This record gives sequence, C-alpha cells and structure tokens, in this order.
Amino acid sequence: MKYSVSLVGMLFCQLLAAQYNYPKTPEIPVTDDYFGTKITDNYRWLEDLKSPGVQSWFKAQSDFSHQIIDKIPNREFLFNRMKQIQEMAGDSYGTPIQRGKFYFYKKTKKDGKLAKLYSRNIDTGVETLVFDPETYKKDAQISNFNIDMKGEKLALLFSKSGGEICELRILDLNTKKMLNDVLSPIWSEFAFEFTPDSKAITYTKMSTADPNSEKLLKEMKAMLHVIGTDTGQDVVIASREEYPELNILTEQFPEVTFTNDYKYIQLRIGSVKSEAPAFYAPYSSIKDKKIKWTQIVKASDDIVQFHIYNDKLFFLTHKNTPNYKIGVTSLANPDFEKAKTVIPESKDFITSIHSSKNYLIYSLSDGVNQDKYQINLQTLATKKIPLPSGVNTSSSLNVYENDDIICDNAGWLTPTAVYNYSPETGNVSKNKYFNINDYPDYKKLYEIKEIEVKSHDGVMVPLSIIYPKNMKMDGNTPAYITGYGGYGISYDARFIKRLAALLEQGVVIAFAHVRGGGEKGENWHKSGMKANKPNTWKDFIACSEYLVDQKYTSPSKLIGNGVSMGGVLIGRAITERPDLFAVAIAEVGLTNAIRSETTANGPNQIPEIGTLKNKEDTKNLLEMDAQSKVKKGVKYPAVLVRTGMNDSRIVPWGPGKFAAILQQNSASGKPVLLYANYENGHFTSDQNVVFREYADIYSFALWQVGHPKFQPAKN
Repeated sequence: MKYSVSLVGMLFCQLLAAQYNYPKTPEIPVTDDYFGTKITDNYRWLEDLKSPGVQSWFKAQSDFSHQIIDKIPNREFLFNRMKQIQEMAGDSYGTPIQRGKFYFYKKTKKDGKLAKLYSRNIDTGVETLVFDPETYKKDAQISNFNIDMKGEKLALLFSKSGGEICELRILDLNTKKMLNDVLSPIWSEFAFEFTPDSKAITYTKMSTADPNSEKLLKEMKAMLHVIGTDTGQDVVIASREEYPELNILTEQFPEVTFTNDYKYIQLRIGSVKSEAPAFYAPYSSIKDKKIKWTQIVKASDDIVQFHIYNDKLFFLTHKNTPNYKIGVTSLANPDFEKAKTVIPESKDFITSIHSSKNYLIYSLSDGVNQDKYQINLQTLATKKIPLPSGVNTSSSLNVYENDDIICDNAGWLTPTAVYNYSPETGNVSKNKYFNINDYPDYKKLYEIKEIEVKSHDGVMVPLSIIYPKNMKMDGNTPAYITGYGGYGISYDARFIKRLAALLEQGVVIAFAHVRGGGEKGENWHKSGMKANKPNTWKDFIACSEYLVDQKYTSPSKLIGNGVSMGGVLIGRAITERPDLFAVAIAEVGLTNAIRSETTANGPNQIPEIGTLKNKEDTKNLLEMDAQSKVKKGVKYPAVLVRTGMNDSRIVPWGPGKFAAILQQNSASGKPVLLYANYENGHFTSDQNVVFREYADIYSFALWQVGHPKFQPAKN
C-alpha cells in the first residue's frame, strides 16, 4: 500500500512539473559516503562544463527561462526605469587616485554602460578621456588600474564579459600608446604596483587561465616585471615552490606591495581568511636574487590589517577583543601582547583602517552608522572626522605625497555624497566634481526602520526595513528580503539604484544582518561559521517571519534573496521553510557546499566553511548543502537561480544542479528557472547587462507575488 501511495505522489509531482516543459535533465546517480552519511547526487554529470551535452543543457535552460520571462509585461519598463535612475544620479565615479594636480578615476556616463578611465585637472576642472576599454578588445572591461608615482605610466587590468581572469597592460601617458607588455593571467582583485623609479611593476600571477582547471586559483606567484622585457624573464619574489620557508599553502596567494615611503616591501599571504601571515624586507632587496623575508604577523595573531610607518608596526586585531582594537609595536621586534594600545576596544567596533602619508584613518560602526576617525602617526593624537551621519567610507588620494582623503557618505535612501578632507587642517568640503545628481527626495516617500529581531536561540538580529509611507499593515504588500552572512562582511546602508526601481513598485525592501557577517564584530562573524552556520539561515528565517508577523507582508507575497555565499542562506531557508516564501532568488550562490572543495575556488573557502577531510567539518558542510536537502513532493516557492557563465568563483554547475533538482522535485507547480547569463561572470561592470538581468529577475518575482503590472496575458 505504501508503494502505491508513493507511486501516486511521484506521478502527481511529474504532472505538476509538466506544467512547465523544462529541458530534459537525465538523472545519473552518483553516491558518495561522507564519513558514514551517504548522499546520492543525480546531477554530477553537469559538473563537466567542457562536455557538449552539458553546454547544450545550459543553453536549453537559458532559452527556456527567457521563453517564460519574455512573456511578463513591464520588464522593459523596469529596465528603462533603472536606466532613468542611473541618469538621475549623474555620471557614476569610481574611487579617484591623485598624481600631482590630476585626479584619475573610472567613470560611467549617466547614459552609458561601461566605465572608462578619465583624468581631471584639479585646478582648472578640465576632464580628459584617458582610455576607453571598447577601443581595446570586444567585451573588455576595466577591472582596476594604478598609476606610477610620476604620473607617467598607467597600469590597466582588463577583464572580459564579467570574468575575473584578467590581463594587465601598461599605457604610456605621455605618448598615449600602449606598451608591448602583457601580464597575465591575473585575478581581478590582486594588487599590482609600480616601483618608485617606474621601471618595473609587481603583480601576482595565476598558474593557469583555464576557468575549468582545478589549478585555477592554486600555486600563484608574486612577480616582478621589468617594463619592456619579455615576461619570461619576470622574477619570482614569493611563491610556495621557490620560497618554501614561507609555508605558503597551494591555495593561498602572495601579494606584494610597498610602504608609503618605499622603505620596505610588504608581503601578505592571502586567502578568504582575513587573518593572514605577513612579511617584510628592505626595499633594496628587490634587486637580490632571492629576497630574505622577515615574518612580522602570524595568522594566530588575529591581525586583519597592518600598516608600517617608519620603524613602527600599526595593526588592527580582534585578539581577545572581538570588537577590535588598534595597537602599535616595533617593526624590528614585534610583540603584540606587550604592544601599546592606540585605540582600545569599545561597545562599537572598528571595521577597517587605511593610511595617508602621515595619518591612519579608521572606521567605527555601531551596526547602523559608521563614523571616521584619524590618528596622527607621530603623536598618536586622535580626532573624529566631522562628516554627516550615515555610513562613511574613505580612501587616500595619494599616500606617497600628501594626507588628503576622499570620503563617501551614504544611507539607504540617500545617494552617495562625496567629501574632501584634510587631516592636517580638519577641513571638510563637498567635492565639487563628484556630487551631481537629480534624485527625488526618497525620504519624503519612504520610511526606514532599524530594529532587532529575536532569532531561534534568543539572539537579537539587526533588520533594516524600507517601506512606503502610510502603507497599510495588512499583509498584502510584496516584500523583498535579502541577506549575506559570510566572511565578516557587513551589509552597510547604501543607496542601490536597481532596488530603488523595485521600491517604486510598492515593494517593502528589507536587509537581514544575519550572523556570519560583521555587523556586530568578530563574534558575529564566528557565530555564522562552520558548525554555527545554521544561525545564518535561521536568522534570515526569523527576520522573514517578523515581516509576516508584523503584517508588512505575507508568505504569498514574500521574496527571499541571497547572493554568492548568500546562496547557503537562501538555499537552506527555502529547504527548511519552503512555506515562508512565495519566491526565492538564488544569485551565483553556493548551494552545493559539499562539492565546493572540488572547484578551483573551493580550497580558499575552507577557513570559512570547513573541509571534507575533517569529519566534524563534513557534518557542517552537509548541513549547509541546500541541494541535498531538496525532497521530492515538497511545495517549494517559485525559484529563479541566476548564474554567470563566465563565473570562476561559484562555477555555473553549482547553481545549475540546484535548479535541476528543484525542477525535478518541487510539487508546488510554481516555476523553477535557471537564468544562465552568457554576458556575465560573478558580476559585471556593464550596466546594461546588470539592469537587463535585474529587470528580468524582479519581473519574475513580481509576477509570482501577484503584482498586477507583471501578470502575463492568459492564453
């Protein structure tokens, strides 16, 4: 009898699934034994991204998704509205670098799609286009740039269609000609820096440019390239193979930079773990056949940032101080236990430090607002920087020549305002070039509520809610809630243009500041790692339940979202509470945690989520793994799974497998779409691609929550 009921249930699910004629996905079971727990994966075959069959499957899924989404009305309206909001913002500027009397910066014109590199004469205000990536190569984007001290050479890091495997070129600013040097492959986030004589450049070289290679993010080397020479002559200045004494792990990456006075070379052995080993050497040793590195920071010191000034070592640590403190010790003989405390731990937490020529700038956050303070590196005198309330971020304009910094002030409903500040004079002034916008006053239309919600274990979780003024609290309003919960990264208040378009559709927007992030210091981060990772999605569920309980929305109107590491959050939220959400949007998300370690970027994640080589970690990874939690016959929400086909962080087969298992097993009759974007990676700087993508995603969500403007015509 049980067999008969099971068979009937299976047939019923298949009939519901047939409502959407998904591309056929064969089930080829592979069973793994995880320390006694056996998990069958029917979609392991999708991991072979080089297979023509797999490539055809992704293309079929992409085409199918567009067949569905293209029937939703007002998608074009959303796209155009996002463009209009972008235009209201005026031109969009990246963080400037100053050399002499010129600013250099990336800028996306208000009606443009790609960032181009510009310079501006600070005295006259005259702006000049320095480099347009569209003249370089098809689909080229400027990922990053740097300039030599003399302002004569410009290093440009280029990516393709949102991919993160880049190449570096050098532009001679006097002749406006690109030099012959081509440095590659380089990951988009790795540092590169000119030597003070402008004759060479340091960079971190990847071992392969093949995005499907398991060696992609392994065996990287810090290199010195003499400009004008063949790259085959580049000198290795730090690596696992050539410098075994540094104890670099195969998945760690060595990054070399210089101190502001070029007295020392700095080496940081990076990974996703902020507490990284660090070394230094005299700058003169860069000419040696092999550099003799001296270790100044161990991972166990719990130091997340440091700054060398003269012969002193300033550092930011959470060692026995989870809200962080700033200390200073001798560079030659660092002793962190006996170090002088410059800024002690307080009820608020220090989020970061950076330097100007003679000052250290630090950020202090109460979880909502973030203020800026300065420390005189000679006298250790401290002072609050008089910026408006909100979230204030900053960077130095020219650490080699002056102390001037540029600050951004932002909030949920207030577009970024840019300020110049001089630590020497204490003067704050609004930057006259980067503050042109024509936004409506969103504060007149919407309310912001900052509260804390009791989670499953009684811990209070911050929740930011943005909602229309005079909204009826009757549960009939659509709501969009998102969260992250990884690496100690905080979801700071900032104005997001694409979400403004969603807000204008009458949607409540909420940000759940779940454990795993950094909103309440390092303890908050650790409370969402490894064995504590369930707190991340349980916090998200608690915040979602609050929105329902307080009648902001209802389960039939609730849209849940998670991006990247937030894939664990949204994937496990809907597998644990499928009844709570009408729609789930999983964007480039980690939804197959037990297979993460097999990817090129997987070993980098071990400090955050654990390894399959450890029994306890494996138990935790199994708990995080959303794919293996999907059960046949459960009524899951409508789901849109987004992946970028050029993504090397979360490889497309992870999201692809999650979409496949939901398509095969959900009994709700609601659509499950795999939105595979061939013009994107983990992210992209092409605004047209971004806005088109989110117009599709939001239209899908609004359709599923019954928004009248987004209902397809009935056949």
